[in-house]
Amino acid sequence: MKNMTVLEAKRFGVTTCKATATLMNAACIMQEHNISALVVVDPDGFLAGVITRTDLVRACYERDDWQHQHVQAYMNADVVTVRLHDRLEKVMALLIERHIHRVVAVEPVGDRLKPMGVLSATDIVYHMASCH
Repeated sequence: MKNMTVLEAKRFGVTTCKATATLMNAACIMQEHNISALVVVDPDGFLAGVITRTDLVRACYERDDWQHQHVQAYMNADVVTVRLHDRLEKVMALLIERHIHRVVAVEPVGDRLKPMGVLSATDIVYHMASCH
């Protein structure tokens, strides 16, 4: 299983929002898709950051008007990324070493990164349970 590639292990599609979206919009998308994070993209669809449920909770705690704040104010722009042909072993190491729950699989386009999917600890456990 550790030798599976990100391409083999990831779920298809990536749920995104724009950096200029409101936090209310991001919360609704997460709730609708039952996911814990969104990949944030710029106007051209390239990676700009990640916003998580925890970021939304922080915004709600800090501001009474959290619903109207923009995603870019609370997203994490320092995203841990992997390539589609990287092995799951690399993903596992990143999750453990960086104390994170997900990485974004990307495809480089020039000097920018196009998000292709998200691979989370949940996905890895899914594959672990499928290997018996």
